[in-house]
Amino acid sequence: MSSDNFNSLPISKPQIDALDSLGYKTMTPVQAQSLPLILQGRDLIVRAKTGSGKTAAFGIGLLNAINPRFFGVQALVLCPTRELADQVGKEIRKLASFMPNIKLVLLCGGKPFGPQVGSLEHGAHIVVGTPGRVQDHLRKNTLKLDGLKTLVLDEADRMLDMGFADVMQAIIEQTPKSRQTLLFSATYPDTIGQMSRSIQRNPASVTVESEHKPEVIEQLFYEVKKHERDTTLLALFEHYQPQTAVVFCHTKKQCDEVAALLQQHRIEALAIHGDLDQRERDQVLVRFANNSCAVLVATDVAARGLDIKSLQMVINYELPRDPEVYVHRIGRTGRAGETGMAMSIVTPSETQRILAIEKYLNQPCRCDVLESLDRDPAFSLQATMVTIQIDAGRKNKMRPGDILGALTGDASLAGSQVGKINIFDMSSYVAVERDAFRQAMNHLAQGKIKGRTIRARGIG
Repeated sequence: MSSDNFNSLPISKPQIDALDSLGYKTMTPVQAQSLPLILQGRDLIVRAKTGSGKTAAFGIGLLNAINPRFFGVQALVLCPTRELADQVGKEIRKLASFMPNIKLVLLCGGKPFGPQVGSLEHGAHIVVGTPGRVQDHLRKNTLKLDGLKTLVLDEADRMLDMGFADVMQAIIEQTPKSRQTLLFSATYPDTIGQMSRSIQRNPASVTVESEHKPEVIEQLFYEVKKHERDTTLLALFEHYQPQTAVVFCHTKKQCDEVAALLQQHRIEALAIHGDLDQRERDQVLVRFANNSCAVLVATDVAARGLDIKSLQMVINYELPRDPEVYVHRIGRTGRAGETGMAMSIVTPSETQRILAIEKYLNQPCRCDVLESLDRDPAFSLQATMVTIQIDAGRKNKMRPGDILGALTGDASLAGSQVGKINIFDMSSYVAVERDAFRQAMNHLAQGKIKGRTIRARGIG
């Protein structure tokens, strides 16, 4: 039996059954290297990028240690953003789908406090949350961690970047010293080493190479004058004409300005950064993930936890100072057997950053000039789908099948015209093909879902 097969691990049959149902046959490199150590109870530092399969690695590990008969918090996963926490929670629930009576509670900011307290009072085995909200519950004594077996810090580097060091330390001080601590990070700055030394016991180290093969991701650096940055960005779109792209910026203000620039030139774009409220963030992420927005303009922190299945191009509007961040950014394209493009705009003052990337990748960077780009001034980019928001969600017992049934039944849309459906607590979002939007809206304005008249509107 191959050692990269999940069946080779000392895990329960319900876990194997869940993995089979999810189509997980063989382990990714990060799973093959880390899971045997996690299952032995070792503390671990894992350096791996998003999309490497790390969530399943620590998810399988923490589920293996859960005693379902003890209704106390036995595993805590801290994540930098609500989006990532939500994604991690969904993945762990899937991994636990064949294990009876496992309860997971999500504790994130931007959500009402009361219902979270109620969920915790009924007993929870696993908590997944953001540092601020977890600390709030600890302060109010609505969360107790004295029975904790496994602590996971997911994307620990970003939590430190976002200023959560003191909060994380305060949380960790309320956990048993006998716990297992798993630290996952895309990059490995000195602060991660310092944190590990203060909270882990003799940790094993796993590093999954984040190099990107040239045949998978085409990398090009465009050397331009500072005042040519905007012109070069537009030229990249007009020359390569990607249908999906993420543009990385350093600041929130830069994100807004770049998104506005693209919109002015008929390129549909949305900005995401820390100044958006939770509802706005949800809508931006939903629209990008369901193909009703073609271009996302993001800061590094805001882009964490993005669930991007297929992305044609990443553009660095400005090069990051850390070469590891560059590698992490471009790794969002060229996934799942597809090729991708990573284009970077570089001004003379950023030459040192190119040299740092060359040293880190141990290969020369291919450079080009603005004049080499053939521009098509008639180019415009509009997403193929449109998002409809429905004012009913999980709390109203709304399910994806209810929305799909209403649109393909009474509204007479073809199943192929309906895209991704996202259900939140109080609202739902469904993507429909642009040419089917009016038909869908006409039905939703006059018809019903689950026998109820429900308000719906297009967003964007």
